[in-house]
Amino acid sequence: MEVEDTIGLVAARIGYLTCTAQNCLQYAPLEVAIFILSLQPLRKFVMYAIVEIAGLQYKVQKDQRVYVNRLAGQEGESISFDRVLLADDNGTVSVGAPVIEGAVVSATLLKHLQGDKVIVFKKKRRKGYEKKNGHRQALSQIVITDISLSGAKKKAAAKKVEAAEEVAAEPKKKTTKAAKTEAAE
Repeated sequence: MEVEDTIGLVAARIGYLTCTAQNCLQYAPLEVAIFILSLQPLRKFVMYAIVEIAGLQYKVQKDQRVYVNRLAGQEGESISFDRVLLADDNGTVSVGAPVIEGAVVSATLLKHLQGDKVIVFKKKRRKGYEKKNGHRQALSQIVITDISLSGAKKKAAAKKVEAAEEVAAEPKKKTTKAAKTEAAE
């Protein structure tokens, strides 16, 4: 075994990806510390987002497969999620309040399946009461295809804005008793 291999093994044992200069020098010999610090610039930043899917929050990356609660749709269908709560793009973190405007996570629905069986067993001691039930959660497997921070806003949101403008443009109707009696005459 060569010296580089030994240094690599030691670096892997102390967790070189989360190592700082102080940690490396404290727990490792000088050669290992230099090796570990030389690896730090090679760390690859991967864009990720925290997105709300079916009421639950998931940390997702591109090309990641995720099991979520059953989604409506056919297998192979493309789905987009606009409730992006946080996104990290190569060290630039965007935090929504509560969501990031215009951010969209696109995914493809791979298949519908059921989770592992969960046994629910109820018992009351000294009463002869025992109930055993099983449950299998309905799940969908999706693969994240794209994370876009500047995606187009949803058409539904645009329609809501147009509807609000139309309502504001219409004259207000009188709803007092006097107005009702005038209309009845």
